[in-house]
Amino acid sequence: MKMFFRLFREGLVFAYNSVLVNKLRTFLSLFGITIGIFCIISVFTVFDWMEKSIHDSINSMGNNVIYVQKYPWSFDPNLAWWDLIKRPPVSLDDYKAVLNRSVRAESAALGVFQNQRMKYRNNFINEAMIGAVTEDLEKIASFEIEKGRYFSAYELNSGNNVAVIGAEIADRLFENANPVGKTITLAGFKVLVIGVLKKEGQGGISLSNIDQLTMVPLNFAKSFINLRNRFVETQLMIKAKPNVAVQELADEITIILRAARRLKPSEKTDFSVNRASMLSQGFSAVFKGINIGGWIIGGFAILVGGFGIANIMFVSVRERTNIIGIQKALGAKRFFILQQFLTESVLLSVVGGILGLLLIFAGTIVINYLYDLSIHLTVGNISLAIFISAFIGIVAGYAPAYSAAKMNPVDAMGFSF
Repeated sequence: MKMFFRLFREGLVFAYNSVLVNKLRTFLSLFGITIGIFCIISVFTVFDWMEKSIHDSINSMGNNVIYVQKYPWSFDPNLAWWDLIKRPPVSLDDYKAVLNRSVRAESAALGVFQNQRMKYRNNFINEAMIGAVTEDLEKIASFEIEKGRYFSAYELNSGNNVAVIGAEIADRLFENANPVGKTITLAGFKVLVIGVLKKEGQGGISLSNIDQLTMVPLNFAKSFINLRNRFVETQLMIKAKPNVAVQELADEITIILRAARRLKPSEKTDFSVNRASMLSQGFSAVFKGINIGGWIIGGFAILVGGFGIANIMFVSVRERTNIIGIQKALGAKRFFILQQFLTESVLLSVVGGILGLLLIFAGTIVINYLYDLSIHLTVGNISLAIFISAFIGIVAGYAPAYSAAKMNPVDAMGFSF
């Protein structure tokens, strides 16, 4: 073992001296592997950021919450699109049926969504998403109030003209001013802003678009939203009681709503009971495809870098043929020569990989600063980059190193340059 480390150290010294002497050749070798590592690890870094952001967004929806809607979140080959379009939206009657009959639901809330015009002084938004909500939404949905407060039970039940607006809505309408306490015009009505939601889309990918949402009491929204419109977007959110399985809750809600809609046993269910796990399953296939694509793209780049290192190492072997002959004449074993050139190849490849990681690190700093994101190099991706670099160095350098190791010392010293 002691002899192995001694040979490794001497091989490392040879490799280091060779790198210093041949700066242009070293640069060309490093450039190829640097671009390769940059390509593959940058793809995985962005992929990890996307996956984490989407999973965080899905998890924030709650594993014990079901969402009753007109359309399903996952593809069902047994459902025809014309049957889905003919479905009625989730109604206020459905919401009341769940409240009155469910024994497994801890809380339930109805949301009705529609685009409306909003205005404050000279600033306006033509297609602002309005979410008309009922009581108990704050017990189900995941959001935080940054400024002001949420609706009181009295405001929700009496239908006061009040609103809680998203962070982007606040920025567009009020710019740098505090929106709380100010009056906006919404669908022709004067509405008092009582709260601003904390920005959630910052630094990730959000599925909820809560930053662009304006919430108002449903009893107030009845003034400008036709709840009987078949094409209005509605969503019934139901949270299970502690120790109640979400599938058990989903089955109960399906029975309750089928009875409330007076569907016969032979008739198909005309609503969808969705869960966050459906989105996770759907995105898993997408992430798998992106992962394969990243390996393909990065693999070609790494392959080019590997060929570059192999070519440079063959040149290095040819230039040092006399030195190899002298070393073997003095008793150097094949293993020492092999290790010497493999060490140089791995050193070049790993240094190139580290430079690629530095480029990615610098890129993440710039992107995070410009676009206010949270993309970071993970320990796993750094380790993967070093491993790939070392592996490519061994594979690319083995053939040149083996050709050097099997040289005859007499023939090697007979070359003249």
